[in-house]
Amino acid sequence: MSIILERIVESFQKSADKQKQSIYLKLYQLLKNGILNHDYPVGNYLPPTRTLAEQLKISRSSVNRSYELLSIEGYIISKPGAGYLILDFLKKSEIRKVNVSADNYAELSHEGQSFLANINLINTTDDKSVAFRPGLPPLDIFPVNQWKNLSNLYWRHIKASTLSYYPSSGIDSLKKSLCSYLNISRNIKFDYHQIIIVSGSLQSLYLIGKVLINKGDAVYMENPTFPNVHTIFKSLNAKIEPLSIDDEGAMLPSTKRKNTPSPKLLHLTPSAHYPTGVPMSLKRRQEILEWASANKCFIIENDYEHEVICRKKTVPSIFSLDTEDRTIYLGTFNRVLHPSIRLGYMIVPNHLMHAMQALQKMSHRFISPSIQIVMNQFIEKKMLMNHVKNLQQVADQRKQSFIAEFEQAFQGKLKISVSRSSELHLLIELPEEVSESKYISILQDHNIVVHPYSRCFISGEPKRGIILGYSSIRTPTMRKKVQLMADLFFEHF
Repeated sequence: MSIILERIVESFQKSADKQKQSIYLKLYQLLKNGILNHDYPVGNYLPPTRTLAEQLKISRSSVNRSYELLSIEGYIISKPGAGYLILDFLKKSEIRKVNVSADNYAELSHEGQSFLANINLINTTDDKSVAFRPGLPPLDIFPVNQWKNLSNLYWRHIKASTLSYYPSSGIDSLKKSLCSYLNISRNIKFDYHQIIIVSGSLQSLYLIGKVLINKGDAVYMENPTFPNVHTIFKSLNAKIEPLSIDDEGAMLPSTKRKNTPSPKLLHLTPSAHYPTGVPMSLKRRQEILEWASANKCFIIENDYEHEVICRKKTVPSIFSLDTEDRTIYLGTFNRVLHPSIRLGYMIVPNHLMHAMQALQKMSHRFISPSIQIVMNQFIEKKMLMNHVKNLQQVADQRKQSFIAEFEQAFQGKLKISVSRSSELHLLIELPEEVSESKYISILQDHNIVVHPYSRCFISGEPKRGIILGYSSIRTPTMRKKVQLMADLFFEHF
C-alpha cells in the first residue's frame, strides 16, 4: 500500500463516525484538506479510484464524485493512462507557519549575517534566458555527443570498488592532464600536486578567503571588478581596497596615501581587467610582484577566460613571472564548456596547500569523480583543444554580427566601448539621461538579461552601463533581440 493511500485510509477511518454527511462529500473534504496541508505531496498521484474504494469499503462512484469535485476546483488533474495528479497549491495556500519570535532562536553568526546582507551584490540569476547574459560561452556548439560517449564509457566499465571516496583536491589523472594543457595553452609550468579541483571561481575565492582572511584584513582588487569577487570578500568582513586602472592595468596604491592598510591578498584579472578588457602590461605585472613581495601578501590571478583572451602568448602570466610562489592561479571550464558542468581549478602555492585541502575536505569534500574522469578524457583526446578552436571562431563571428546589428539598431545613440581584449562580453556605457536600473528592468521584463556596470565599482562614483554576453545567441535570434533592445530604448528614453 502506498504512503498516500495509507494516509487517506487512516484519516477516513478516524473521521467516519464523526461526520454526518454524504460519503463522497466526506472523502472530498478529507482529500482537499490533505492537499492543502501538504499531507499528499505535490506531483504525486492519488490512488486509483477502484483501489481506494476497496480499501475504504465504499462504492467506486463515491470516489469518482469526490475526485470530480477536486478536479473542478483545480486541486487535481486527470492524466489519461496515469491517474489523478496532485497540483501545486502553494500559491493558493501557505505551508504551516510557526509563530515564534526571532528572539527565541540563536542568532546567526556575524559571518552568516554578512553573507545574507551582501547577497544582493552578486551578479547571478536563475533566469533561464540566455540573451544577453554575460559569462555564457556558445552553448549550442558544445559537443554533447562526444561528452555523452565518454560518460557512457565511464559508467560501462565502472567497478564497485571505485564508487568510494576520492581525494579532496581532485584525481591525479585530471591534474596531470591540466598540467600539460596549461603548459601548452598558457606556458604555465608547475607541479600537478599544486592543483585543487573545484566547482568554479566562486568556490576558489571562498576557500582562499576562509584560509587567509580574518576580519578587517585588507584585500586589494581592481576598481571596477567582478561583483562576485567583491561580494565574497566583503561577506568575509575583509577591508576592501580599490586599485584604479590605467592603460597598463591595475595601478599600485599611491605612496602619498596616508594610513594605507597592509595587504593580505591581491585579486587581479591581468589578461583582461573585467569588464573593461584592459590588459595588464608586463612592466606593471613585474611591479605588482615586487609590491606583493615587499608586503608579504598573496596574489590571486583570475584567468577567467584565458582560452578566449590569451590566444597569442605575448605577455607571461603573473604566475609564470612569480619566483616566490605567492600567486594563486584560477581557471574555470564553466566559461568554456557550459556553466552547468561546475568544474574549475586553482594552482595553489605550496605554503597554502595543506590548509586548502583541509578546508576542502571539511566543506565541499570533493568534486564528482565521474565528471573529473570524463573531463580528463576530454582533454587527453584533444576534444577540448578542438572545442576551444571552434569556440574562438564562433565567438568572433557572433561578436562581429552583434556589433553590426547593434550599431544599425541604435543609430549611434548608444555605443559599445572599445576593448583591447577578446572576451565573451561587451560593455555599453549609458548617457546621463538614461537610468541604468530602469533600462535593465525593462529588458528583464522582455526576457533580456544584462548586468549593471555600476555594480562592478567598489568605491568612488560608479559609472553606469550594461554588460552583455553575445556568444550564446545565434544570429537570427540575435537580430530580433537587439532590435527589441533598441525599440525599448527609444520607447522609454
